[in-house]
Amino acid sequence: MKKIAVFASGSGSNYEAIIEAFHSLDSQQVEVSLLVCDKPQAYVIERAQKWATPTFVISAKEYESKEAFETVILKELEKANIDFIVLAGYMRLLGSTLLQAYMGRILNIHPSLLPAFPGKDALGQALEYGVKVTGITIHFVDEGMDTGPIVLQDTVTIDLHETKTSLAQKIQKLEHQHYPATILQCVTGEIVMEERKVKWVQKSNEL
Repeated sequence: MKKIAVFASGSGSNYEAIIEAFHSLDSQQVEVSLLVCDKPQAYVIERAQKWATPTFVISAKEYESKEAFETVILKELEKANIDFIVLAGYMRLLGSTLLQAYMGRILNIHPSLLPAFPGKDALGQALEYGVKVTGITIHFVDEGMDTGPIVLQDTVTIDLHETKTSLAQKIQKLEHQHYPATILQCVTGEIVMEERKVKWVQKSNEL
């Protein structure tokens, strides 16, 4: 059984989609064993309580450096025997402490077709720029901001009178459709990162 830690800072819709998908599978391969949240008031904490997921809440402002902050997180991951980290709306760039410990075992989902619109407010950037198509990118995490090797992308069309709210709904639908299955493939070793590139070890199975 592979153990996953989900890192989240906000409402936790992707966390819940992951949990629901794994529960529907009744999978013996992988489980969400820990939620790490850096925002004590985030709604994802309430979702985690509903699903009885152990939760570790930590505030970065209480630590003098990113290294100190991540060292405490790393100890919690080690205590829970975490094999893989999944970022799901986690609004902090990971530092060397976590990257060195889990390189090739950290997955992120971003609401744009990277390398377009990295960083914060990708939806706002897409609307401001006036593109006709955007989407999601699932990628392994490296030292950069949304620069790691890409595992999967999918697209949505931006309509003439699209709003940020309506676009967010389209994006979330794609995220919830693809992220749980891709996580399973990466955690179980069907898809791996080798020498900063993505490698498909065997034909993927649908979730």
